[in-house]
Amino acid sequence: MTSNFKNRVQQLRRAHETLLSTKNQIQDGGNGIYDRYKYPVLTAAHAPLEWRYDFNLQSNPYFMERIGVNAVFNAGAIKFNDKYIMVARVEGSDRKSFFAVAESESGIEGFKFWDYPIVFDGHNDEDTNVYDMRVVKHEDGWIYGLFCTEKRDPSAALGDQTSALAQCGIIRTKDLKNWERLADLKTPSPQQRNVVLHPEFVDGKYAFYTRPQDSFIEAGSGGGIGFGLSDSIENSQILQEHILFKKQYHTVYESKNGQGPAPIKTQKGWMHLAHGVRNTAAGLRYVLYMFMTDLADLTKVIHRPAGYFIAPEGEERVGDVSNVAFCNGWIADDDGKVFIYYASSDTRMHVATSSIDQLMDYLINTPEDGFKSSLSVENIITLIDNNKQVSNI
Repeated sequence: MTSNFKNRVQQLRRAHETLLSTKNQIQDGGNGIYDRYKYPVLTAAHAPLEWRYDFNLQSNPYFMERIGVNAVFNAGAIKFNDKYIMVARVEGSDRKSFFAVAESESGIEGFKFWDYPIVFDGHNDEDTNVYDMRVVKHEDGWIYGLFCTEKRDPSAALGDQTSALAQCGIIRTKDLKNWERLADLKTPSPQQRNVVLHPEFVDGKYAFYTRPQDSFIEAGSGGGIGFGLSDSIENSQILQEHILFKKQYHTVYESKNGQGPAPIKTQKGWMHLAHGVRNTAAGLRYVLYMFMTDLADLTKVIHRPAGYFIAPEGEERVGDVSNVAFCNGWIADDDGKVFIYYASSDTRMHVATSSIDQLMDYLINTPEDGFKSSLSVENIITLIDNNKQVSNI
C-alpha cells in the first residue's frame, strides 16, 4: 500500500510539473489582428495537487482525490510586481466557484497558482456563489475586484431551484493577498452582472460599466452595456444608468452584451473589449467584440467594427457550456503589447497577443455594421474595387 501511494504521488507530481513547464507557441496563420496560442494557459489540471489530494498515507491510503476541480475560466488580469497575474474563477466539482491568483513570468505560459485561494468577507454568508472578477488598478491607489455575487431568489417557488439574484460585489486590496469587502453596488436595475470599474475618476466620481438585467438569465427590456457614476466606492450607488452600447437585432450582440475587462486608454480613445450573445438553433453563442469611446465623453462610441473580434474555434467550442468565448481580463504592457486572456466554453483559459497599434488599426479602419445584408455586400465590393487599384497582389 505504501509503495502504491508513493508511486501515485510521484506520477501526479511529474504530470503536474510537465504541464506547468510546457512551452506555448503561436498558432500558424492568423488574421493579423492578434496571435492565438496553441495551448490553454490555465485549466482544471493546473490547480495545485494540495488543493485536491490528502497527502497523508494514514487518512488517504489510496491517494484519492478528495476535492475535485471542474474548470478554471473567466479570469481577471493585471500586471503586478512585473508578473502577469490572472485572478481566475475556479469551479469545484460541487459547482461552487471561488477566486485564485495565478502568475507567470512571460504571460503566455508557466502560469502557477499561489498556495491559497482568495479569502474575503462573505457578507453574512449571503454569497451562494461568486464568479467572473474584473481586476482594476484605480487612480485612487487601490486594486479593485468587481465580481458577480449570486444567491437563490427568495421569492422563487419552493420547487424552483434555478431562479437567482445576481448583484455586483466589490473587494479591494494593495497586495492581491489581503482583500477588504465593500458594500455591494446599488443600481436602479433589478439585477447586475459583468460590472466593471473605470480606472480613472470621472468628474471626481467613480465610474462603472454595468449590464442592467430584468432577471437572472434574461437581460430583458434594458440590456446593453450601461454607464453610471457613484460619489463613493465604499458605499457605491448609481442613481442613473446610461446605455452606451445597446443590443441590436441580427448582430452578434442581439440577445445580450456586457463589458469585458476595464477599457485601455490610448491617444485616440478608450479601447473596449466586450462579449456579445446571440441565439442559434444549437443554443446561445458567446463571442467577443470591440469598440472605442471618446476620451472626453466616455458615453460616446466613436468606432465599432462590425462582427466579432474573437470567436471560439476548434477545441475551444467544446466544454461545459459549448460555443463560448468570454473575456474579463487583459494586460497592456508599457511597450504596447497587449495580452488578451479569454475563456472558452466555461472550461479553460487561453491567451491571444496583439498590440495597441494593431488594435487601434482594427478599431478605426474595420468597416462598421450597416445592419443589412446589402450594406455588408457593399463593404465587400468596396474592398474588392480598392484592391483592383493595387498592383502588388
